[in-house]
Amino acid sequence: MWARVVECMLGCWLLMSPFIFGHASDTFVLWSNDLLIGGLVIVLALASYWSPTAWAHWMLIFVGIWLIGFGRLGSTPPLPGAQQNQIILGLLLTMFAIIPNHASHPPRGWQTSD
Repeated sequence: MWARVVECMLGCWLLMSPFIFGHASDTFVLWSNDLLIGGLVIVLALASYWSPTAWAHWMLIFVGIWLIGFGRLGSTPPLPGAQQNQIILGLLLTMFAIIPNHASHPPRGWQTSD
């Protein structure tokens, strides 16, 4: 479940990024995107801990693709730091989302039954 912890940290970073990168106060879309998607990342990562919704981390692939697209299409080159941050976070979330929940445990066939 270490990947879910990293996803929660990335969600927290995304929640803080409007304040760090200093979005202009008139860019409501950038503020709301970072805050809503950051909260969604945390909710989906935490939902993966509950066994009925253990599949929730797969939804982070779509969130990552959204961040990549929003960061790339949201501004003209050269991209500001906030959009570069969204692209990098989208790539990281997509990579971590494909890691299984119990990736640090050995496969069932390798486990001994004591």
